[in-house]
Amino acid sequence: MLDLAYARDLVMTGVIFGAAAFVWAGWAHERPPKGALWRIILVLLQLVGLALMAWGIPLAVQHWSTPTALDPGSTAFVVYVVVFWLEVIAIVVLSVFFARTGRGALIAPLVLTIVGLHFVPLAFVFGQSIIMIAAILITAVGVAAAFLPQRIAAPSFWSGILAAPIFLLLGAIALVAGASALSA
Repeated sequence: MLDLAYARDLVMTGVIFGAAAFVWAGWAHERPPKGALWRIILVLLQLVGLALMAWGIPLAVQHWSTPTALDPGSTAFVVYVVVFWLEVIAIVVLSVFFARTGRGALIAPLVLTIVGLHFVPLAFVFGQSIIMIAAILITAVGVAAAFLPQRIAAPSFWSGILAAPIFLLLGAIALVAGASALSA
């Protein structure tokens, strides 16, 4: 499931997924269901995301010279950059379209779906099946969040409350595996 040859990439995956959990749980504060419990859960998800970043960033910096799938000038690096910019362009164009057509509430599920889809080619770039698992789960959550009841909570809440735990679990798995491989 994990290629330990690029342990630093796994650590960075954990860091990035921790940041993603923090951001999505933050966006979920837009309009959660009534009651303080949901806000407490969202803050806890954000804190766990920050903890992954706090553990992973120093570890990644300390091992920055170890092998990576993203050597500048490599095909993998070029694909990574192209996929990143295609994702950004798609998010901006479609978000503007949704906002102008009165469907602004659906921007969060749209963005989450695009984020999930962008993991598909990145799973091949990094050679990590855990990223493909993220692609499948995050894309499914993005699509589902668009259809969950808006009378209960905003689509951004559904996106965040469902995606943040996925990012945290997969991020923790990647970070633990990467950290173990780097210490071996």
